[in-house]
Amino acid sequence: MNWEKWIYSLEDKFGIINNNGTENKMNQYTNPGIERGEIMNNTIIELQDVKKIYKMDGVETPALRGVDLKINKGEFVAIMGPSGSGKSTLLHMVGALDRPTSGKVFLDGVDISTLKESELARLRGRKIGIVFQFFNLHPTLTALENIELPMIVIEKDKKERQQRALQLLRAVGLEHRAHHLPSQLSGGEQQRIAIARALANEPEIILADELTGNLDTKTKAEIMNFLLKLQKEKKMTVTVITHEPEIAQYAETIIHIVDGRIKVGG
Repeated sequence: MNWEKWIYSLEDKFGIINNNGTENKMNQYTNPGIERGEIMNNTIIELQDVKKIYKMDGVETPALRGVDLKINKGEFVAIMGPSGSGKSTLLHMVGALDRPTSGKVFLDGVDISTLKESELARLRGRKIGIVFQFFNLHPTLTALENIELPMIVIEKDKKERQQRALQLLRAVGLEHRAHHLPSQLSGGEQQRIAIARALANEPEIILADELTGNLDTKTKAEIMNFLLKLQKEKKMTVTVITHEPEIAQYAETIIHIVDGRIKVGG
């Protein structure tokens, strides 16, 4: 199934498209994901003895202390940990947003330490879509224009960008908000726009950092079910950073991080 057909199939299969403002028909369900017991050998993200140390005013603060991690293609992973545990730093490593102090990070088999910044940015732009905790929408751009931004980076033409952005707005039920600024949208609507923006370049991986932290219970369920649908329909790899057990339960794999180390046995 190509992306365009998949986007339009959401109306019947998922009930998230409600351009006329009617009530969303989305129902919560457990993660169908990849069939339980199915063996996956295709690693898309791998960390090998990754350490990250931040230095400020001569003081060293270790954030990651030798992390080994594998995430497979099509897997839904939740990374849990308390504040200061290193989980956001781990997301930056997984998403190739930062380089480790030592150790190796592989993105779809490519050692990112061998790449120039421009090469890494291109790889990241095509492989990964990121949803940030505080949305990171540009305040002076409309919903449509915010979704177009990642496509500008990889130099898609204007007509193609706008067509794709409108399709994604339909997919998240917000076509009628296309020309609204972020300040004119609710928190849940802003989060949907952020997810649509993350999908703009048809990534293989979606990374989300505390994406439901500022949302009400109903909206949290809608957002998480949308991510589950992505994983199921597109066989997409989804990794969510969270401190909320009820959000982690949507994932098929839960990884706990404490004091910069993966906690063996959860």
